[in-house]
Amino acid sequence: MTPPMAKMADLPAARLRRGAIATLLLAGGLLAAGFAIFVARLENRDPAHLPEGEAGVALTGGADRISDALELLAHGKVRRLLITGVNQATTGAEIARLTPRFSQWFACCVDLGYEALNTRGNALETRAWMRKRGVTGPVVIVTSTYHMPRALLELRYVMPNAAFLPYPVVTERQRKGEWWRSAKAARLLAFEYVKFLAAFLRTSIIPPPSG
Repeated sequence: MTPPMAKMADLPAARLRRGAIATLLLAGGLLAAGFAIFVARLENRDPAHLPEGEAGVALTGGADRISDALELLAHGKVRRLLITGVNQATTGAEIARLTPRFSQWFACCVDLGYEALNTRGNALETRAWMRKRGVTGPVVIVTSTYHMPRALLELRYVMPNAAFLPYPVVTERQRKGEWWRSAKAARLLAFEYVKFLAAFLRTSIIPPPSG
């Protein structure tokens, strides 16, 4: 038989366990709800009209980002284009060969950025390029729809007074609203959501870099 004092001693521990479980369930529920909102706000269709700005920036890392950005240039929607996050071994001639319809634009109006290794680096590289080229905006940002929230967050963090216009690249699965049918697509969105949360916390706490 358990002594009464022992039973009383167990009460705080039991309350702590219940409190910890409740906290974990609440945190999990908030994360799940936040993820649902994050996904629901992503564009799932191509823009009805091509956005127009002073210049454009394409962030490498996803299919069709570069060709969609070059489409803006070819249609006169932007006057100059930066492709940021280019692999060190990739040349403009190689990209031009992969996008032959737009090869003529590389000689006059396309700059390649090789310094960025991540989205934060893309933002810093874009800032340096805008200053070098005297670009004041608005700037059209071309990246995958799931990546757009974090890209804009990082860009506005280092350039709070600049105007950025999103031009999201939408995949066929996202157009159909069937991302949840693919484990790979679901993992991609989940990882991007976690990265967005981490970037949001960092940019909310740490002052933006100077320079």
